[in-house]
Parts: sequence; C-alpha cells; structure tokens
Amino acid sequence: MENFSELIKTRRSMRQFTDELLSGDEVKLLLRAGLMSPSSKGLHSYEFVVVEDKQMLAALSQSKQVGSDFLAGAPLAIVVLADPAISDVWIEDASVAATNILFQAEDLGLGACWIQVRDRQDAEGRPTEEIVKSLLGIPEGLRAVCMIAVGHKGMERKPQNEDRLKWERVHIGQY
Repeated sequence: MENFSELIKTRRSMRQFTDELLSGDEVKLLLRAGLMSPSSKGLHSYEFVVVEDKQMLAALSQSKQVGSDFLAGAPLAIVVLADPAISDVWIEDASVAATNILFQAEDLGLGACWIQVRDRQDAEGRPTEEIVKSLLGIPEGLRAVCMIAVGHKGMERKPQNEDRLKWERVHIGQY
C-alpha cells in the first residue's frame, strides 16, 4: 500500500476467501500489528488465539446466530481476547488491536472481516463468547471481543465511495 489514506479507502470487509493458506510470515505480521497496538496506560490487556484448523473454524462459524457462517471458508481466524483485570478499558484496547490487524491484512493484500463475539448469541440463545471460550479452552477471566477471519481475497470490493461520507456528522468546537 502506498499510504495510509489509500489503505483506509481500500480496506473493506471480506467474507469470501480462496483456499490458499497464509504464510508464516503473513501470520506473524498480523500478530505483530496486534501486539504493537496502543493501549490504555501501556497495559496491553489483549491476547490472541490463532486458529487454522478447518474443523475448529467450522465450529466457531456456528457460534453466532448470524454473521459468522463465512468463517468456515476462511483459512485463518484470530480471536481477540482481553483481560478486564488488567485494564478497565479492555474492550477499547482489544478493539484497537483488532483494527490494527484488519489494516495490516489489507496492507498485505489479504482480506479480513471482524466478527463480533461480545454480547452476541447463537441460534439457540447461548452466549457466543461462552461457546468460543469453551471451544478454544480460554481461561476464566479473559473475555472474547471478536474473531477476525483472514485469507486471500476471494472476491472484489470497490474502495469506499468518498461521496457517501456523512460530513454532517462532524461538529467543530461543539455540537
């Protein structure tokens, strides 16, 4: 990517992937981006679980009622966790880390999509977070914020249309 402005414009949620696996270097760069994320007071309350096993990806794809089916077709998921005992703004810390991973994926020419975990349920009303934690053996105390599906792009998406920006939602000085 030539510059950050272009990166922001071209990064779109990708829900279709090719069968090509990610290289070890690509995975490392994604995780590096997450680990380098800023956090409140430099406490870095976030942690990550990398999932490449197809059966586990399929199981995780069923942890939500809607919006996660495509994870079964992704070659990789990064589950973003955080520890509320470390920071009272664990949700924000984990969200910033997830965003860094999403931008790093685009910079590498990969596709990625955030899948909300926190405060979601499966088709039977069970909390998605509890399902994810159980499937992955996540210790008590850690919270699952989201999963990020990552892979080589299996579809084309046009860049953001700047004509659709809602500038009326920007207020200078005061509302």
